[in-house]
Amino acid sequence: MRILFALPGFHAQDRGAEVALLSVARELARGGDEVTVMGGGPERPGETYRFVHVPIIDRRKFEKWLQFPPFRSDVMWEDATFAASLLTRYSPRDYDVAITCNFPFSHLALRRPTTGQEPLQIFVTQNGDWAARSDKAEFRLFRCDGLVCTNPDYQEANKDRWPTALIPNGIDIARYDGVAPDRAGLGLPEGVPIVLMVSAMIDTKRVADGIRAVAKLPNAHLVVAGDGPLRADVDALAAQMLPGRFKRLTLTAPDMPRLYASADAFLHMSLLESFGNVFVEAMASGLPIVGHDTPRLRWIVGDRDTLCDTENLDAVADALKRALATGRGAQDPRSDEFAWPKIAEKYRAFLTELLDRRKAG
Repeated sequence: MRILFALPGFHAQDRGAEVALLSVARELARGGDEVTVMGGGPERPGETYRFVHVPIIDRRKFEKWLQFPPFRSDVMWEDATFAASLLTRYSPRDYDVAITCNFPFSHLALRRPTTGQEPLQIFVTQNGDWAARSDKAEFRLFRCDGLVCTNPDYQEANKDRWPTALIPNGIDIARYDGVAPDRAGLGLPEGVPIVLMVSAMIDTKRVADGIRAVAKLPNAHLVVAGDGPLRADVDALAAQMLPGRFKRLTLTAPDMPRLYASADAFLHMSLLESFGNVFVEAMASGLPIVGHDTPRLRWIVGDRDTLCDTENLDAVADALKRALATGRGAQDPRSDEFAWPKIAEKYRAFLTELLDRRKAG
């Protein structure tokens, strides 16, 4: 198959969606498919796929810009700059399949008219399924030939409207197995319990509430890996509530296993994630997990007494105490089910099914 993955953050950022889709692209290329990746960053040596640089204006430059439909956030502004450049570099006839998780601009650019047969349009619900199931505003423009649902809720909500496949995100298991702690190398304190959050600095990630919860544990230190428009607010609140017990980092993907290995417990405060790669990374690192108790999260991590109502900060603090008392363990066997080769095979099977259906019909 000739497969295109397109997203502005490819090779520019190592966020959840970028890491997930690049991992799928890499595995599909290893399996013999002809894979092209288009993104806003520079080429990275040694990748299995072909990379095409597509210029973007980074979302951080839009953090204070006016927001209105369809420019609802800095992310949308960035996506619009990517889509404009994409139109000059993307030839639909060169691909059998085009994949993105951004709507509306990347999605619409990939659907631009062409002579001959257009590639199958595959949308991945990395950032939610609202575009796939809403008929309001710009979402009325959404169309796809296949919808990859990253959790069972999305599958149930969309299976009668689009061809769907339930395919979670994954992980490179070997990168997290047996990694030694490196607090000194990461600039983290020794001899203290460390709670780790891996989150973008945006409202839905509730990093501020994570700070408030950890502040209830006198000896715990909070480390947050991530960036975003609320970084100044997060830093100011941490200086007030966790003086000397807080550190914010921005690391590349290769450094993340060392960070997980250097923590004692993992905390994630989002009320509902499309999937949450970070949970699988924490499982693969043997960390106890504190998160918002939902069927979707239990589908990923199993039943744990450290899942709680994270809107109750006292409950979060109690769950963190239990997690820190339990401490790090061996790699969770559940994480093996999310290994990237297994996930890529599910993508390949879904794409092959859709292409065969097109040929037959």
